[in-house]
Amino acid sequence: MAERLDGTRILILETREEAQFSRLLKEKGADVLQCPMFTIEDAPDPKPVLDWIARFVASPFDDLVLMTGEGLRRILKVVRQHGGETAFVEAVSKSRKFTRGPKPGKALREIGLAPDVTTEKPTSEGIAEMLATYDLKGRRVGLQLYPEKDHTVLIGAIAALGASIDTVLPYIYDSKAADTNILAAIDEMESGRIDSIALTSSGQVRRLVDAARAHGREEQLRSALAKTPIASVGPVVSDELQAYGFRASITPAEDAFFMRPLISAMSVALGQSATRNATA
Repeated sequence: MAERLDGTRILILETREEAQFSRLLKEKGADVLQCPMFTIEDAPDPKPVLDWIARFVASPFDDLVLMTGEGLRRILKVVRQHGGETAFVEAVSKSRKFTRGPKPGKALREIGLAPDVTTEKPTSEGIAEMLATYDLKGRRVGLQLYPEKDHTVLIGAIAALGASIDTVLPYIYDSKAADTNILAAIDEMESGRIDSIALTSSGQVRRLVDAARAHGREEQLRSALAKTPIASVGPVVSDELQAYGFRASITPAEDAFFMRPLISAMSVALGQSATRNATA
């Protein structure tokens, strides 16, 4: 049957969006192995987040750059814990809102707002390129950051446009406890019990490699990925794979870098593979 994944075992590296990814894969008939890579935790010290919120409410930023939907939701969690949600949402409504891809836009709509501009490239580089087309001289820019990413280049690019920048990091990743899960997933791939590994963020690639290196298993990871078809959601993930010497063999159609197009590409590629194996 076209566009199905029946009989395939797919490994996904579980993050905040992977519950939806797992559900979509299962709807296509796949057996999904979910590998938790880290947990998302609130910022250990809420004071910098509270101070940022207070500055925002007292004098709304001219522009607000939201890098992740999780970031806005975590900020809102702090706001609700300490009161003042109405004032905060009103302040956000007064700012021109830039979002890195569709996920922050979804979080905005949850509070009755919408992005003014969404970058076509859902990357830090895409945000920098987009902001460069606007006159930001003398404007105050609120910038929501996310963990495990060096934002120095992005902050420098915004500063070079003449803006003043006020950053906030509202959550962190806790990854140490998940190393056992990652090593078990590498064993599953090495043993040939995985039909494909599906990657939806560059951070997943880095996390795989870092965990393998930390436990002296990098060569095993390379062997495991060499025998496991790698499905990549888009060029950002594919480029990260190439940086470590890996190659994605399954990618969605051009300019369709989302979960559903990725699953369609997997259905075609893995379905063809299954057909070849059945007729061999």
